[in-house]
Amino acid sequence: MNETNKDERKSEKTRTEEFKLNGGEIINKIKELIHEGNIRRIILKDETGKTFLEIPLTVGLVGAAFAPVLAAIGAIAALVSKMTIVVEKVDKPS
Repeated sequence: MNETNKDERKSEKTRTEEFKLNGGEIINKIKELIHEGNIRRIILKDETGKTFLEIPLTVGLVGAAFAPVLAAIGAIAALVSKMTIVVEKVDKPS
């Protein structure tokens, strides 16, 4: 990583948002969030708050590369009735 990238990372601020959803809504919400962009990480938690799956996202991870991850999330969503999605977003300075 060069100095410019380090400086950019230091100037970025992150924030988290949480969404409590039923199983069938999880995939659609994740697709919507990824489409928005500026997401660094998605964490799926069960009803007790235990982390089920943590997905780090990079700028290049889209489309077909993300399909297996969505399939895994779909399988998890089918097993659980309610989940919390924690989204870590990046706020770039203006």
